[in-house]
Amino acid sequence: MSIAFLLTTLVVVATPGTGVVYTLAAALSRGRRASVVAALGCALGIVPHLLATVTGVAAVLHASATAFQVLKYAGVAYLLYMAWATLRDKQALAVGDERAEPVPAGRVILRGVLINILNPKLTLFFFAFLPQFVDPGQAGALPRMLVLGVVFMLVTFVVFAGYGILAASVRDHVISRPRVMAGLRRSFAGSFVALGAKLAFTAR
Repeated sequence: MSIAFLLTTLVVVATPGTGVVYTLAAALSRGRRASVVAALGCALGIVPHLLATVTGVAAVLHASATAFQVLKYAGVAYLLYMAWATLRDKQALAVGDERAEPVPAGRVILRGVLINILNPKLTLFFFAFLPQFVDPGQAGALPRMLVLGVVFMLVTFVVFAGYGILAASVRDHVISRPRVMAGLRRSFAGSFVALGAKLAFTAR
């Protein structure tokens, strides 16, 4: 495990993107546990991209403009849905209210998984990133690539969970101010829209 791989992974993971926005939103609206569950979902969403890379699907995405566009716009549509769902979810303003129904952990994980699955750039990132640290002519290249992918997932979970826990630590100072919560909800919704627009205009 090279230092270069770990440093590059840390930089890539720590750079704010859809997963970070989703984890922070979960932390501020639902608390520490929800943020950790959201981070787990985002990490699990990496698995299909890793498998796509080692099985050659990434090469198809790279070569086929149609396949790339279909997956890309599916991701854009889901990010817009997340923006709408964030604006629609009023329960964050009812924290501490016993009538507020908790969101099932499975749903939080599923949303995190979908956010990462529907991002073709992540598959192409793995396609270009992992081979730099694996000698294809060396015995055991495939298992090594899988190990590197798992390490990437673990770093993603730890960093995202760290973001979430830090955000959850200031949650009590925020939830008592409905206007602030409403503003944060709009900000997160706007972030999902902006990330969706960025993905829509991204070339392969």
